[in-house]
Amino acid sequence: MTSFLFTDMTVNIGDKAPSFELVDTDLKMRTLDEFKGKKVVLSFFVAASSPVCTNEMCTFRDSLSELSGLGAQVVAISNDGPFANKAFAEKYNLKFPVLGDYKSKTIRDYDILMPHLLHVKDYDAAKRSVFIVDENGKIVYKWVSDNPLVEPNYKEIKDFLKKGN
Repeated sequence: MTSFLFTDMTVNIGDKAPSFELVDTDLKMRTLDEFKGKKVVLSFFVAASSPVCTNEMCTFRDSLSELSGLGAQVVAISNDGPFANKAFAEKYNLKFPVLGDYKSKTIRDYDILMPHLLHVKDYDAAKRSVFIVDENGKIVYKWVSDNPLVEPNYKEIKDFLKKGN
């Protein structure tokens, strides 16, 4: 029964993206709806300032003008609090929203909760994941890794956005 419930909660391509209201680095509440009319690259990352997440967020930062040119807005989400995310965003000059899902509600809504990060009991985090939400709020791309050390295929994401234009 539990496995059936788990399957029912899975978010798939073609589904309406689960909405959220999460805190940004300036303690302002942000919602998915505020980006309606744009493609949104939702990048769920494991932990602010960790080596792989730093590389991932800096890769998105360095691709930001190209992604914006493709009509896409990057939004990063982790279960870190706003203060850790602010220090992370400022240190690496991240010019896109970095949101804190400190209760892991949105992470659960997208069915990407990773319990016991790096074998630390009850240290929950987001699985490294990328969802692209189209202008109408539908999920059109999904990539989820069970391995927190694996980064997304950035070229595939860009190619997907180019194809959609």
